[in-house]
Amino acid sequence: MPPINVMLKPASGLCNLRCRYCFYADEMKNREVSSYGLMSEETLEVIVQKALAEAEGQCTFGLQGGEPTLAGLDFLKKLVELQKKYNKKNLIINNALQTNGMLIDEQWAEFFAENHFLVGVSLDGDQSLHDLYRRDADDKGTFDRVMKTVSLLEQHGVEYNILTVVTAQTAKRIGEIYKFFARKKLRYQQYIPCLDPLEADRGGEKYSLTPELYGNFMKKLFDLWYDDVVNGRFIYIRYFENLLGMMLGMPPESCGVSGVCSRQYVVEADGSVYPCDFYMLDSYKLGSLVTDSFDQLEERRKQLRFIEDSAIWPSECMNCKWVRVCRNGCRRDRIMGEDNVIGKNYFCQSYKAFFEYAMPRLSEMCRAIAQNRRYGGNGR
Repeated sequence: MPPINVMLKPASGLCNLRCRYCFYADEMKNREVSSYGLMSEETLEVIVQKALAEAEGQCTFGLQGGEPTLAGLDFLKKLVELQKKYNKKNLIINNALQTNGMLIDEQWAEFFAENHFLVGVSLDGDQSLHDLYRRDADDKGTFDRVMKTVSLLEQHGVEYNILTVVTAQTAKRIGEIYKFFARKKLRYQQYIPCLDPLEADRGGEKYSLTPELYGNFMKKLFDLWYDDVVNGRFIYIRYFENLLGMMLGMPPESCGVSGVCSRQYVVEADGSVYPCDFYMLDSYKLGSLVTDSFDQLEERRKQLRFIEDSAIWPSECMNCKWVRVCRNGCRRDRIMGEDNVIGKNYFCQSYKAFFEYAMPRLSEMCRAIAQNRRYGGNGR
C-alpha cells in the first residue's frame, strides 16, 4: 500500500455555523443516518493503528466536518499521542485541519504550531461577502471572529491557508476579494466552486455558480495573480500552481484537476468509510475501519468502480485541445447522463474560455521555469 490519506470527520456533520450553501448539510439530508455525533477515542485509536500499519512512506490525516474543532482540543491531542504510539514504521505523518475558525483560541493556536498542523480557514472575502452566507446558528455574521482567528494563527506562526467558496456573488466581486486578501497579507489561497444541492438542477439557487460566471471569475483571478507573480509579489493559488505543475510534467496534488478520483478514505465519526467527501452517501459506503480491513474497503471500492468510472471521459473531452490540462475537472461537477454514465463537466465552457485566455501566459511561465529562470516572487 502506498502513502495513505485519511480524512476524519470527528464531529460528523455537526457545526456551529449555518452556511447557506453547505454541501455536507445537503448530504446529511440524503442518507439514513444524518449525523454520527462525536467520534470516540476508541474508534480513533482503531483508525490510527490500522492506517499507520497499512501505509508506506507517509500517512496524512485531515480533519474536516461539519466543524472538526467541535470534537475538542483533547481529541486532537489524543490523535497526536496515538500517532506517536503506533508509528512503528517511522512514517512521515502530516496533519491538517479545515475550520470555520469559531472556536480557535490561544490554546488551539499553540497546539497547531507545536504539532505542525496545516490549518485551512474558510473565508469568503471581505465582511459583506463572507457574512452573506457564512452565518452562525443565531443568524449572525462570522467575519470578525474569523479574522480574529487568522490573527491568532499568524501570531503563533501556524501554517495556514484561506479557502474561499466561489458563489455567484464572490465570482462577480473577485477583484475586491483579491485586493482585500492582499491588504491582509493572505497569500495562500484556494478557491472551490460552490455546489448545488444533490437533487436540484444546476443554477437554481441564489448562490449558484453558472458556467459563464465561473469562466469570467477564473480569467479575472488569473489576471490579478499573474500581475503579482511576474512583478515579484508572491501569491499562491492552488489551482494555478497545479496547472503549472502539470504542464511541466508533474502529477497534480489536487485530485480535482487530475482527471481521475484519488484513493481516499473519508471516515465518519462512527468509523464508516467513503471514497470521497462529496460522496458520503449510503450507496457509496465502503465499509468501516472499526470492523473491516483496508483490503475489504478496496474490494468494495472496486465493486463501485468509483475510481475506474471517473477515469472515463466523453469523446468530446478526448477530442478537445485542452484535455491535458482540463481533464474533465472534478467528478462531482460532471453531468450524469442516461444509465448513470458520467458525462462532461458542468463548467466545460468555463474551462475552455479560461484556457484560451490564459494559456499563452501559462506557457510563458513554464518556459521560464524550464530554463531555470526566475519569474516573480515564486523564485522558480
